[in-house]
Amino acid sequence: MPLMTLTDLPDAPAWDTPFYTRIEAAAAQAGLAVYGALHPRRQPVKALAGGTLVLLGTDQAFWPRFTASPEYSDGRPDPVDRWSQRVIGSLAETLGGGAHYPFGGPPYTPFINWALATGRFFTSPSQMMVHDQAGLMISLRGALHFEPEFDIPPPPLAESPCHSCRSRPCLTACPAAALADGGPYDLAACHDYLDTSAGAGCMTGGCLARRACPLSRTAGRAADQTAHHMRHFHPQ
Repeated sequence: MPLMTLTDLPDAPAWDTPFYTRIEAAAAQAGLAVYGALHPRRQPVKALAGGTLVLLGTDQAFWPRFTASPEYSDGRPDPVDRWSQRVIGSLAETLGGGAHYPFGGPPYTPFINWALATGRFFTSPSQMMVHDQAGLMISLRGALHFEPEFDIPPPPLAESPCHSCRSRPCLTACPAAALADGGPYDLAACHDYLDTSAGAGCMTGGCLARRACPLSRTAGRAADQTAHHMRHFHPQ
């Protein structure tokens, strides 16, 4: 398949590199990481019937790249979404695929269905999705869909990482007691707590339940990045 202008990217991989690895390299150049991939023909999902789907999310390089972008400083709404559309749209054009985003609805693209189908996302005891590397600090920014099927690596874990997590801190770390084993998530209790002075730590440092996940601690999320997402979740 033609690979467009991938060689224009800095430090582009050699042409004999597997295409999946080229996608990883191109995403990394943009401050993103591949969070998972699947073949819809073999692993049926909503809205797609074939080809190869690759999910993209933020990595440790995202925040400095985003804060240096025009979207961050132009004062317009939804800067992260607009950054995602520009960057992932460019990746799609460069790599010869189609771009999809988890925002812009309704209707919304079924990203949760896609994520769980990759075998790299799982439902945690708190009912929040957990990723095999990012833990509960998940920030899916988009997906690339390619018409051909190409080789993708198998999921690194055979089962949810929560199965071996005995302490389950995601259930006990929330000061508002908004999370329970098996759900439901008490959204009202969460927002009510964030409106109090005691909720300032969550607003500046991020959701305590998400941060308590052992995998989240190695995700490398900048404090400013977490605070930005909390302001979007709970405008004040």
